[in-house]
Amino acid sequence: MNREKTMLQEKIDPVDKARRLAVDFAERAAHYDATGDFPFENFTRLFEAGLLGLVTAPEHGGHGGGLAEAQAVISEIARGEPSTALVLAMHYNSHYSLRRFAKWPAHLAERVLTANRLGPALINAAQAEPRIGSPAHGALPETVARRDGNVWRITGHKSYVTGIPVLKWVSLLALTDEEEPRLASFLVPTDSPGLRIEKAWKAAGMHATASDDIILDNVVIPLEDIIEFQSASEPLRREEHATAFFFSLIAAVYHGVALSARDRVLAFCAHHTPASLGAPLSTVPRIQDGLGEIEVRLATNSRLLRSLGEDVDAGRIVGMDGMTVRHVVIDNAVAITSLALELAGNPGLNRDFQLERHHRDAITARSHAPQSHMIRTIAARNALSRLAPR
Repeated sequence: MNREKTMLQEKIDPVDKARRLAVDFAERAAHYDATGDFPFENFTRLFEAGLLGLVTAPEHGGHGGGLAEAQAVISEIARGEPSTALVLAMHYNSHYSLRRFAKWPAHLAERVLTANRLGPALINAAQAEPRIGSPAHGALPETVARRDGNVWRITGHKSYVTGIPVLKWVSLLALTDEEEPRLASFLVPTDSPGLRIEKAWKAAGMHATASDDIILDNVVIPLEDIIEFQSASEPLRREEHATAFFFSLIAAVYHGVALSARDRVLAFCAHHTPASLGAPLSTVPRIQDGLGEIEVRLATNSRLLRSLGEDVDAGRIVGMDGMTVRHVVIDNAVAITSLALELAGNPGLNRDFQLERHHRDAITARSHAPQSHMIRTIAARNALSRLAPR
């Protein structure tokens, strides 16, 4: 009876599955960082564990998980190999929107959901562009979808398409060339004729995300393969729960990176005994103070993420809390990995020790739009707008 209970628990506990996979993923993480190779095997393992369908509805073969559970899974995977976790977070974001808001045309939803049941068939958005940056900056895309009979012909250039080697589709943002232009998202297969990958990802960390560019040259898409659209004259619409889901999953990746850094520096300080000290580093008050600061920052991140996840799952109003939490969690992750390097001293800078890898991965979080200064500006404007006119 106990064995049956244990097997059932393993079957229904995605966080436990993620934790076990992360141990295996961690063994190859340094290799992927050093080579930039894409971790294809990790996504096969995630599919076999049922984790690619974590937030997908049960009637479509998924687990039906919410944000709190998705955060926990992403952080666990990130403790093992954060590039894998970031690609997975992007996949979850698309599937959550598909399930939660039901805006997708039925034929496109069925196409993506069926493929997700059958094998690793990942999806991510393709929105940023080299000249205009992220849509968060307010500019219209230069990628254009031109109507030609019963098809669209799309031409343009997209940047930072995270996970592109493993993606089956991108949800691509483009401007239509109609008399009244629309801002539209198209479901574009990554094996479409005219679509090519341009290697462009050369960031300090998160090397294995393969966040490269894609070039589209007259890519043909059926007329009915528009996911959603709006007037180009209106600001890009963002639903607050969708925004919170996306931002908090990004934060969960870097929380996982910080947890890995803590694990390494804690073990090092507890067991490293310098000859001049004659006792473990962990007995030194200054070291204890630094380790304590790391624990405080981690506890803050964990509490913020969990609270936001529970609010979104319960349908509570969250406003711009998704952006705020992402800001704080990433700042703390960078501080934690920096402090871990300081506490470990020279050994921590050795590439084999991997603390410096965690730090590079954490600072790469600064690349996600909107950047911290933009979040603070939005917060300030919101606060000022609440002042009563004099």
